[in-house]
Amino acid sequence: MSDPTTARGAIALVAGDDFTEFVFTEGPLADDGPLGWPGYSAAHGRAAARTGETESVVCGTGVVGGVRVVLISFEFDFLGGSLGERTGARAAAAHAHARAERLPVVVLPATGGSRMHEGMRALLQLQLLAGESALTRAAGLPQIAVLRDPTTGGGWATLGAGSDVVLALPGAQVGFAGSRVRPPDADPAAYTAEAQLAHGHVDAVVAPGALRDVLGRWLALLTRPAAGRPAPPRALGDPDAPPSASGREAVARARHPARPRAGAYLDAHLSGRAEISGDRAGGVDPGMRCGFGQVPDGGTVAYAAQCGTATRPAGFRTAARLVRLADRLGIPVLTLIDTPGAANDPAAEHAGAGPAIADLFAAVATARVPVTSLLIGEGGSGGALALAAPGHLWATPDSYFSVIAPEAAASILKRPPEESAATADQLRLRPRDLLDLGVIRGIVEP
Repeated sequence: MSDPTTARGAIALVAGDDFTEFVFTEGPLADDGPLGWPGYSAAHGRAAARTGETESVVCGTGVVGGVRVVLISFEFDFLGGSLGERTGARAAAAHAHARAERLPVVVLPATGGSRMHEGMRALLQLQLLAGESALTRAAGLPQIAVLRDPTTGGGWATLGAGSDVVLALPGAQVGFAGSRVRPPDADPAAYTAEAQLAHGHVDAVVAPGALRDVLGRWLALLTRPAAGRPAPPRALGDPDAPPSASGREAVARARHPARPRAGAYLDAHLSGRAEISGDRAGGVDPGMRCGFGQVPDGGTVAYAAQCGTATRPAGFRTAARLVRLADRLGIPVLTLIDTPGAANDPAAEHAGAGPAIADLFAAVATARVPVTSLLIGEGGSGGALALAAPGHLWATPDSYFSVIAPEAAASILKRPPEESAATADQLRLRPRDLLDLGVIRGIVEP
C-alpha cells in the first residue's frame, strides 16, 4: 500500500495506516458532464471501476511525524489525475477543513492538468484551488507539496508550485507543459524534478524511503515556532584573540580562510535543520543558505545565512522568500551576515540584482516576527545590510562592516591601490567602531 504511483499508496507512504478519509457523496456522473461530452460519463465510470476511486483525488486527515495534517492525494489512473469540478470541490473542502481545524496541508499531486471533458468549467478549478491555497496561506498554515510522476499543467501551477515547501520524488516528470503538448524538439530532461530543483523551483528531491522522515521533519519545524526573539549565537573564533587594532586588521581577520563560516554557526546553534532551495524565479545561489532549525528548547527558528561569497540575485530572493514564509507562520528569524558584497557582474545585473536586494530589504523591514542578525565575517555594503535586522544587529570579534569594501572605496576616491589599507582605517569598520557608531547592539563573545 506504500506504492507512490497510486493515491492511497502515496498516502500510506507518508502517513502509514493513520488516515481518515473525507466522505463525498456526489453519486455517479450523469449527462456526460457540463459540456455533454459524448462518452464522458461512461469513461468516468470505467475509471472508477478500474481504480476503486470515485474521483481523481482522495482527501482526508492523517498523522505525519507526529503532526496531524490534511492530505490531498491524486490518482493518476483516474483520467490522468485530471482536475474537474468534483476534483476542485473535494480539494476546496479539504482546505476548508484544514483552516477550520488549524491543520497543515500536504498535497501529493500526480496529474496531467485540467480535464478536457469539462472544458472551461474544469479550467476554472485552477482559480478555485489558487483561492483556497491563498486563504490557507492567509490563515498562517503551512502547505507542503510532494510531487509525484507526473505533475504537470494546472496541478503543478496551483497546488504544487503554490505550496510553501516543494518536495519531489526522483525522476518525477514536473512542468507546466505535459509530454504531449511540448515543442517536438524539447529536451525531456528539462521537465523533471531534478531540473526544477536545479533552477530553483523545487526545494529537494527525496527518495521514497526517506520521504516520511523528511516530511515529518518539515511539518514539525513549521508548526512549532520558538518563543520570542532569537538570541545571537556565541562567537566561534579564537577566544584568546585580542580585538582588531586597526581597520586593515579587521578586514584581514574577516577574510581569513580559517575563520568560522555560516555552516559552523548553524551546526553549533540549530539542530534538526531543513533547508529551502531556490528563488522560484529560475535561480539558486549556493552562497545563501535558508531554512529552519530547532533551538535548544525545541522551538523553531528560521535562518538565512550568507556563506562568505558575493551574494547573487537568486540568493537575495531566496532569503526574502524565507523571511516572508517565516513571518506568515509566526516563526522568528535569525540572519547570519557574511559577504564581500552583492555580485556585480553582468549576469547579476541581468538577473535583477537591484530589485532582488530591494525585495529583501522590504521583507526584513516589514516582518512582524522578531528578526535577529549576527555579522560573522565580511559585511560588504548594501549586499550585507539587506539581511540585517534594523536595531537588532550584533557582530563577532572577527568581523567588519563597511559602507563599501576598502579597495572599492579607494578606487572611488581615486586613491592608488596601496592606500586601501589606510582607507580601511578611515572607514571605522571594526566591531568596536560599529558599536561606538551605534550600528550594532553589541559584540558577541566566544
